[in-house]
Amino acid sequence: MTKSSLSKDWFLMGGAKIYVVDTTLRDGEQTAGVVFANQEKVQIARYLDELGVDQIEAGIPVMGGHEKECVKYIASLGLKASIMAWNRAVISDIQHSLDCGVDAVAISISTSDIHIEHKLQTTREDVLRRMSDAVSFAKDHGLYVSVNAEDASRTNMEFLIEFALSAKHCGADRLRFCDTVGILDPLTTFRKIKTLRDAVEMDIEMHTHNDFGMATANALAGIYAGANHVGVTVNGLGERAGNACLQEVVMALKYLMNINLNFKTEKFREVALYVAGAAGRKIPPSKPIVGSNIFAHESGIHGDGVLKNPLTYEVFKPEEVGLERQIVIGKHSGSAAIKAKFREYGIELTEQEADALLERVRATAVDMKRSLFDKEVVCIYEDYLKERGENVG
Repeated sequence: MTKSSLSKDWFLMGGAKIYVVDTTLRDGEQTAGVVFANQEKVQIARYLDELGVDQIEAGIPVMGGHEKECVKYIASLGLKASIMAWNRAVISDIQHSLDCGVDAVAISISTSDIHIEHKLQTTREDVLRRMSDAVSFAKDHGLYVSVNAEDASRTNMEFLIEFALSAKHCGADRLRFCDTVGILDPLTTFRKIKTLRDAVEMDIEMHTHNDFGMATANALAGIYAGANHVGVTVNGLGERAGNACLQEVVMALKYLMNINLNFKTEKFREVALYVAGAAGRKIPPSKPIVGSNIFAHESGIHGDGVLKNPLTYEVFKPEEVGLERQIVIGKHSGSAAIKAKFREYGIELTEQEADALLERVRATAVDMKRSLFDKEVVCIYEDYLKERGENVG
């Protein structure tokens, strides 16, 4: 990369810096049915830069029209992040990217035999020639180059190594290892990336898809094996089941691998909501890291533990990702949660009162097949007082 983002103090793991490459504006927008308005793309780019993303893949200039104009505008904003444009291994594509003023290009071509035979209808030798010509042209024009090995996870390893070495010889700055159809598992990922890294000794980016629900796990496995770039999208947007999720990868690096990238994670929920709105894709309540249920506790045992010490059932504070802790009152609540809820109203319940209310709360939750709203809990309490002949209010 060539932008000022490289002046940051990056965590070193085995001598390699870990960079986050966000492709929400390219691969994320390729989610079926998703289209970002230009102003939304610009706002997302600004959000990504504010979060701390190192490189933003802004779009595909060869599409022309509004797409090219938007990529050009994002490149002109003076963001700290490097701005990358996506290209086929075609020189005319790269010329469109140069027109936009980006400082980096991704040059993508298939490397698996099934893609070469059926999609490209050509040969391995032709793939190497196309890639080499495109990389040489881009480097001659002073661009940072990522060579994308599409369908790398199904590519013959000997050919993939030959492809990477050829790219390196032409001046490519890194290889993007694409698990295009999401068929890897973490152990296989580790073996493939370790073999590739040892053979070519160049920067490798993990670009993983979530078809089997392992995109984040595979991205981390690649980093364990020596990859030092990781491709992500906000909320895990992307084709089919999506890509590795930005929020998941950053927090997993911090808390599972002890790699703190110093992201502004407190803005994760805000950014997640904006992108979800722009994409027309709601965030599931159970979405890791940013879902509304991530810090919601209903189980009596869990609720009691969290009230005594949040670390009993939370790895990090909700404020760290822009959320708030919720003690949910419902079928599985315990008396400790009931007492804590009424303390919010300035009411200190006795053990007897808490147990009596808990029985009613559980019965009501079963009847309504959901947890209860605060007002409903208050109504139960008021009915309880009336039955005891006590004044309400």
